[in-house]
Amino acid sequence: MNWLQNNYIELIGAITGLIYLYLEIKQRVWLWPLGIITSAFYIYIFYESKFYADMGLQFYYLFISIYGWYHWLFGGAVKAKNSLPVTNTPKSNYLPLLAASVAFFVIIRYILVHYTDSPVPTGDAFTTALSIIATWMLARKYIEHWWLWVVVNSVSLALYLYKGLYPTSVLFVFYTTMSVVGYYQWKQEKSKTIAQP
Repeated sequence: MNWLQNNYIELIGAITGLIYLYLEIKQRVWLWPLGIITSAFYIYIFYESKFYADMGLQFYYLFISIYGWYHWLFGGAVKAKNSLPVTNTPKSNYLPLLAASVAFFVIIRYILVHYTDSPVPTGDAFTTALSIIATWMLARKYIEHWWLWVVVNSVSLALYLYKGLYPTSVLFVFYTTMSVVGYYQWKQEKSKTIAQP
């Protein structure tokens, strides 16, 4: 019971994170407002655990959630409500996305090494940089974002186990597994869209 009292914020954050993942897989626009709530919990959790880049990432999630919410509602080719289709990442985006990932990693790691007491600056910077890119790709409904999440969630799982964030670690076991499930569900949805006349 004592453990529950000391970790209730992390438990609530983990539960809202699981619901968020379900809504993401099902392509429900309500994932975005829930993402705002989940991010608010994790700003506190990561600050307390000294995962400063992950904490900063939660602020980014707040803003990208507003962008994603709008884009999913009104960003489709038909400009009809909730019309944005699942697509592949355009090949022309590969190099800019890779360059952005490397730039984010270098900048974030530099800040963590020189200006914080982060115990895992390289891992924290790596997962944060890829998460920024993956979330932007999610907002555009690019299917390949799921593979980035497999990498991010696997590395994050190891980091959170190392720091003793056990409810969050359980959440990231689900995140890693469900990222694969999400990819195949989105792929199926994409195939249906292409098959329609």
